[in-house]
Amino acid sequence: MNKKNQIIEFCNGLGLLEVGFCSLQVFHELDPFLRKRKESGLQNEFEEDNIEKRINPKLYMEEGKTIISVAFPYLFHKPNKEEIYFSTYTKGKDYHKVIGKYLNEVCKFVNALGGDSKYFVDSNALPERYIAVKSGIGFIGKNNMLINKRYGSYVFLGEIITDLDLQPDNVVKTKCGKCEKCLNACPTKCISKTKCNPNICLSYITQKKNIEDQWFEKFNGRMFGCDTCQKVCPFNEESEFSNLEEFKPFEFMDKLDLDELLNLDKAVFKEKYSLTSSGWRGKNTLQRNALINAFMSDKYINKEEFHINSTYVKEYYHRLLKYNKL
Repeated sequence: MNKKNQIIEFCNGLGLLEVGFCSLQVFHELDPFLRKRKESGLQNEFEEDNIEKRINPKLYMEEGKTIISVAFPYLFHKPNKEEIYFSTYTKGKDYHKVIGKYLNEVCKFVNALGGDSKYFVDSNALPERYIAVKSGIGFIGKNNMLINKRYGSYVFLGEIITDLDLQPDNVVKTKCGKCEKCLNACPTKCISKTKCNPNICLSYITQKKNIEDQWFEKFNGRMFGCDTCQKVCPFNEESEFSNLEEFKPFEFMDKLDLDELLNLDKAVFKEKYSLTSSGWRGKNTLQRNALINAFMSDKYINKEEFHINSTYVKEYYHRLLKYNKL
């Protein structure tokens, strides 16, 4: 058995069933797109500003020859029809830590085969969806999400760069066809036939530091993230559920306690919400979003004050009072 098949077999043994390979190269073809995007002001506060870091994997391992792309499924049941909800991807353990643990094991195996390797999870500049496409993991849909044949778009992505020279897989072509369900359903029209503006994606807006009043009503129950384009995607209708227990939703995330979130303190945040991938933005972001959803759904608006210690969150409380003309 060659080294590539040994790596695939090892990953499968860990429960990782979608593994692909592409040659490590400088992705010069992405340079015009990224420069135009930057010049148009479409980058957001979470993105890497250095284009060279985005298109050149050699900056991470000069002697690297192959990138291994791995998809991690996180859907355990169809999304609940809740009035106020967390995005599906946030409901289990923080994926950054979970994926890192899995990829670290894969790296140990790659190293045992005589190679050197480094793993990467989300919070880096690599174009992970593009790498996944080149590695045969899936295609990028009209909603700009990676869509896998087994799990739909309900996957996280992780990468391993290695100096082993492994046979690359075939690129997966886009299969959306004439379907425009995601474009039609997007609540802010951040995706359309002609453009994509991630700065007005509700998933991003729920996480950004400063939210303009115009977006308050668009929250419509979203505590963190959005999911709208995923819920209407035909490729998600028959997607398989995850076999990775770490992503099984916490009960407090599946059935959220709005009162707890409205009066969130550091102890409860640390004990519960910091364990999830919504925790990286901190306690104040969750409490702020709870306030927005409470006011916009006409809940709790007769209360004069909540348990709010943060000056930042108090500012939003008063803005919401003014916005609702109370």
